[in-house]
Amino acid sequence: MIDAAHAAALRVRRIADGAAARMRLAADFYAGDRYGRAELSFLRWEIARGVLNPPNGDPPGSPWWRAVNDRLLCDKTEASLLADGHYGEPSSRSVLLWGEFLHKPSPAAWYRAHNASVVTGYLQNSTLALSELPAERFMMNVALVRVLYAHALVARPRLALGPFAPLGRLLGDPRSGTVGFFLDLRRAFPERYPLRGLRVEDLVAAEGPLPRALDYGIIVPRLVPLYEFAAGSLGLPGIEDLISDGLPCYAWPPRRSDWHNVSTRRLTTRLTAYAVKPRP
Repeated sequence: MIDAAHAAALRVRRIADGAAARMRLAADFYAGDRYGRAELSFLRWEIARGVLNPPNGDPPGSPWWRAVNDRLLCDKTEASLLADGHYGEPSSRSVLLWGEFLHKPSPAAWYRAHNASVVTGYLQNSTLALSELPAERFMMNVALVRVLYAHALVARPRLALGPFAPLGRLLGDPRSGTVGFFLDLRRAFPERYPLRGLRVEDLVAAEGPLPRALDYGIIVPRLVPLYEFAAGSLGLPGIEDLISDGLPCYAWPPRRSDWHNVSTRRLTTRLTAYAVKPRP
């Protein structure tokens, strides 16, 4: 008998080139509960962009996005098999955290498991990331800081929202519609792939006022403690390498101008940053 890790890998390999099959496998894990709401919404966005298309598709998908999603699906499938009594032991910390979520579901447990899988996918596929266009690599960093921040909303609300901390657990609950504001990138970035002809400056300028206020008014001033929180909560080596000089640097140079340029200092962003600034 093959162990749960190999059985999960085989299952994901069988469905890897079908968008509908990926969605079914992702959704089946949750067995009718609402914890998958945010993840499945993000998966629909990935499918709509075409990043999960097969390598020989027309157009082909992104090897990086496919690999990160494969990791998430493998971890969840392995944890589910183990919970059902399949032979084996958790093959990674992220699988262990998914098992803890299945044993005792909670918003914080879901984020720990989900983000451990996502961060592991990032760390294991940095070489693939380097083959993507610059605008895509910048977007990878935004996607990561968004999901780390959403975790902080429920687990460290004072870090995430300062004086508005009592709202954190409500806003960040993965079962609620409000979390879509933090994790739904359709409001912030073009729904196409690849992002040919777009510069980072174009992406930032095209962001709506609310996504811009979130990214640059609320999250950017908290980047260092946010990544420290993620490292401590997830317990994964390598998270510290995803930030440099206080700036996200996954497959990307830590350029201050990308996160603090003139277009990000609009009035809405400045007012938002002031409103949620931690008070003594």
